[in-house]
Amino acid sequence: MATWDPKKGVLYHEFNKFNKERSLREVEKPNLLRNIFPYVEVPKIDFDFAMIPINPAKNFLMTDTTFRDGQQARPPFTVEQISKLFDFLHRLSGPRGIIRQSEFFLYTRKDREAVEVCRNKGYQYPQITGWIRAQKKDLAQVRAAGLTETGILTSVSDYHIFLKMGLDRRKAMDKYVDMVRTTIEKGIAPRCHFEDITRADIYGFCVPLAQKIMEIREESGIEIKIRLCDTMGYGVNFPGSALPRSVPKLVRAMIDDANVPEDLLEWHGHNDFHKGLTNAVSAWLYGCSIVNGTLLGIGERTGNTPLEALVIDYMSLRGHADGMDPRVITEIAEYFELELGHMVPENYPLVGKSFNATSAGVHADGVLKNEEIYNIFDTTLILGRPPRVNVADKSGLAGIAHWINSKLSISKEEWIDKNHPAISRIYDIVMEQYDKGRVTAMSDKEMMALVKRHLPELFISENYLFQIGIE
Repeated sequence: MATWDPKKGVLYHEFNKFNKERSLREVEKPNLLRNIFPYVEVPKIDFDFAMIPINPAKNFLMTDTTFRDGQQARPPFTVEQISKLFDFLHRLSGPRGIIRQSEFFLYTRKDREAVEVCRNKGYQYPQITGWIRAQKKDLAQVRAAGLTETGILTSVSDYHIFLKMGLDRRKAMDKYVDMVRTTIEKGIAPRCHFEDITRADIYGFCVPLAQKIMEIREESGIEIKIRLCDTMGYGVNFPGSALPRSVPKLVRAMIDDANVPEDLLEWHGHNDFHKGLTNAVSAWLYGCSIVNGTLLGIGERTGNTPLEALVIDYMSLRGHADGMDPRVITEIAEYFELELGHMVPENYPLVGKSFNATSAGVHADGVLKNEEIYNIFDTTLILGRPPRVNVADKSGLAGIAHWINSKLSISKEEWIDKNHPAISRIYDIVMEQYDKGRVTAMSDKEMMALVKRHLPELFISENYLFQIGIE
């Protein structure tokens, strides 16, 4: 029960003897955890003050669900588009397969054609896996596609067990266990998606179910994965936070109490409360080997964990890229915008038009002196994205000079200085527009016209003529 503790200044979750039972706890009616999820109020975050240290997984891996969960938030991809995006995933993943798998729908002819096209590429990574409901008839689709592993929807909260499926906990557990056994009998490795785990009874249902699945693993010799699905984005990673919302405690409950090996444990999070990325990285740090995401974080509602952000955090945590090629991230973003019509917000981290741009003159002046001052890392080297300046009323002389030097790829030895008289003339023209009420940044086309007029000498070189597309 979560109650306000005036001394601690947070909602306190009293730990009791029932918290760590490891057998199915049957209930007559659904426990909707109303003290945490009142619905008519913002969900509560409570704390039990039990602190656990990080215990990072030996291997950090990623999986992709762009073609499954990602497609639930946009018009369906064509087969050709899936094929191209799969190529990007392969290149981004690198030879070690850090992006280990990619998950596909199997229900339509187009879905199955996309699987076949991607499989015929002969890539070792990402491996192709499926996703089905917990219905035995769906296994025929997995076998027809020739897949050896599939995700299975395994809803674990009382919201789903009672309110959606019309079952009780015993019937739900029996249904899932039977589905896992049948899947193995068909020669397919199950991956159980514990849907809505951050609203579930962890020790009263999830741990007992996971224990039973691990027993089947021991009996069969088939490696069965468990995916922890933060379906509504309720997960938190705050020290001392309580179950079921605590990502660290969810991961450790599965490893320490349900006996799930870390390399068979996977995290799938959503971003409803802006915590998708931090929760995924926390899963890694507390022992979960695999985190699931999508390209550019697409997915239903607020989306999934962005794969490109996971790649960068992987490099930060491990100290190297492990063969991944982060420059592909920029190509992916360009493909989404130009070919798929997906509008990337300008301020979107790592790939947005303005993510490494500045409009402030004082910042531009710093970049002119040394780009490290206002650039997060060498974005040119790592992402193929040089830092840039948006010219507006706050850009100043330095901003205009930087725009010219970067847009025309002028070598540092020949950089146009902000004190060049032509820069002052261009600056005066720009500011005149804002004095008259302009509120938008200067476009590249407008800026190029001004530079041609006031710095014509830059366009005499055939090299510059070629770079800016003038014949």
